[in-house]
Parts: sequence; C-alpha cells; structure tokens
Amino acid sequence: MRRNLRFIWLLTKLRLAHTMVFRVSFFGAFFADGALFLVQMLAFSLIYGQVDGIGGWSRGQMMIFIGSFSMLNGLSMFLCFFGLADLPRKIREGGIDLYLTKPGNPLLRLSFESMDLGSAPLLLLSAFIVAHGMAIEGIMLTLPLILYYGALILAMGLLYYDMELILRTIPFFVISATAIERLEGDMLTLNFKIPGVLYKGGFKLLFYFVLPYGIMATVPTEALSGVLGPWGLAYALAIVAGFTAFALWFWGLGLRNYKSASS
Repeated sequence: MRRNLRFIWLLTKLRLAHTMVFRVSFFGAFFADGALFLVQMLAFSLIYGQVDGIGGWSRGQMMIFIGSFSMLNGLSMFLCFFGLADLPRKIREGGIDLYLTKPGNPLLRLSFESMDLGSAPLLLLSAFIVAHGMAIEGIMLTLPLILYYGALILAMGLLYYDMELILRTIPFFVISATAIERLEGDMLTLNFKIPGVLYKGGFKLLFYFVLPYGIMATVPTEALSGVLGPWGLAYALAIVAGFTAFALWFWGLGLRNYKSASS
C-alpha cells in the first residue's frame, strides 16, 4: 500500500510539472469548469427553488445532495477520469502493452497519469454548496462530522471509480463499448438529479445493487443530515467493498484475456 501511494504521488508531481508548462491550458480548464459548475447550480436553483421538499427531503438536504454528487464528480475528474476514459482505445489499439512493460502497477499508472488539476476548484465549489445546504438545515459543523462525511465521500468516490473501471474493462471482451459508455453518462446524469430515496421497486434494485449510482451521493447526504442508521452505513460499506473486489478481479480477468498488439 505504501509503495502504491508513493507511486501515485510521483505521478501527481509529474502531472503537475507537465501542466505548469502549459499554464494557459490549466487556467482555461479552471475557468471552464468553474463556469459550468455555476450554470449547473443556477439550473438546479431554478428547479428546486420552487418546492420545499422532494421525497421527504428538504431543500437543504437537496443542496447537500447536489454538492455531494458534484464533489464526487470533481474528485473523479481531478484524479482518474481522463486516464480511464482512454482505456477502451488503448485496449483496442494495443496501447496496454506499454503499461504492462513499464515498472509499477499498470492500473495505477493508467488511472492517475492523466490527472486534471484544473478540476480541483470544483471540489471547493462543491464544498461551498454542501456548506450552504448545512446552513439551510441548521446543521452545526463539527470536526467529527467533517471527518465522518469526508470518509464517506472517499468511500463513495472509490465506488464511483469502481464503476468507471468495470465499464471500461468490458472492451477486453467485446469489439466496441460505445453503447456502454453512453449508458454510464445517462446513469450519472439521472442520478445527479434524483436522490436515491425516490427510487422504488425495480429502480431501487437497479440503482442500489446492480448499478449503485443511487447511493453515491445519497449516503453522504443522509450521514450529514443525521438520518443514516447503522444498517444503512453497513450496507453502503459492503457495497463499496464488494464492487471494489469485483472491479479488481474483473480487471485481472481482462488482462488475462487481453490480446496484445504483438501477438
């Protein structure tokens, strides 16, 4: 674990050094992501500002939910999205060969070599939205609560990563995964707007067990609101552990099935 963390830190420093060579691109991403975030918040304010509650959730809880999902998205964009996004092309064109021959863990290199440091401000803006929702709810900010919420965000961020990895490992076994990538975008868009507490029946089964996008921002919001019970917490952590184990196993299976460009 310590060796992998040092490897990720090294990739971060290399990425920062590369980014600072092209400062215009860095600050361009900063302003573009910030502007997009503000537009999204305006749209949500117009929608949710007209109602006092949705599915038993107050307006403050909805703000926390929106900020939490935005934080998860920003964390993914900052750390690993652009590395994993290119994985299907590397599989198709044999680019994985280069990673298998380099020292270090190939999955870590693939995931973290293309960090988007310009997305970091999204985390601060998302934290501001969460804080605003807490103020509406009258939730007192304490260090234990911050640590509890932060730990759940990291856990749900790992689940977010697991889903990205699983869907982008499928191209090891099929010719094209374009439809799968579109599915991921649609699922994220839907669950960014609708809290998991609204799902019933088959939809709850789908978004809580099969494609667990429904719990990613819902669980941290419930924790911050004080409505997440021990069973809910245990369930969320079990889902994270299960999907992480499956993602790593599936990745290993994909590598064993991989036909390199030289074969």
